[in-house]
Amino acid sequence: MNNQTSNSEQTQQQKLMILGDSLSAGYSMQIEESWAHLLAQKWQKSAPNLSIINASVSGETTDGGLNRLPNLLKQHQPKWVLIELGGNDALRGFNLNLIKQNLINIVQLIKKNNALPIMTSIKIPPNYGKRYTETFTKQFSLIAAQENIPYFSFYLEEIALNPDLMKKDGIHPNEKAQPLIAEHVNKEINRIINLTL
Repeated sequence: MNNQTSNSEQTQQQKLMILGDSLSAGYSMQIEESWAHLLAQKWQKSAPNLSIINASVSGETTDGGLNRLPNLLKQHQPKWVLIELGGNDALRGFNLNLIKQNLINIVQLIKKNNALPIMTSIKIPPNYGKRYTETFTKQFSLIAAQENIPYFSFYLEEIALNPDLMKKDGIHPNEKAQPLIAEHVNKEINRIINLTL
């Protein structure tokens, strides 16, 4: 949005805030290459009344996101908040009930601020044990159902299982994968936004 934008246009500007970790923060790459930046560019052209606030931080946990959230909501006043958190908690072996409660608290705080939470799910490597990994993955859709909020899977198998699209750590999608993620998120978010505008 340029400086010529009128006050009436500014009031019509509706914001999607991304509350995420390194998967959304553009870990180990130029910000311009990240899926969130690519999506913001796309929206500037196709939906100028919508904007993206990327409040993602590499290494962020659900606890950290919850602590930052009140100030972020006050500062940006988003209409929608995309929640992409939990991976770092799981990689550190945090208690699943703690992760779940933090996510529920995040969702409820967003609702209290008259914004719509959008839950996304991710997957972690299987070496944490079948029970832990399966319970972790399922909790996102369960929370979304419990809280009656939109949900979609952030995990893309065609990316995660393709070494050419993943960084050497096997956890983070690389630069080549970012346009694919942007397209996936754009499709899902557009579906949700069209239902909520």
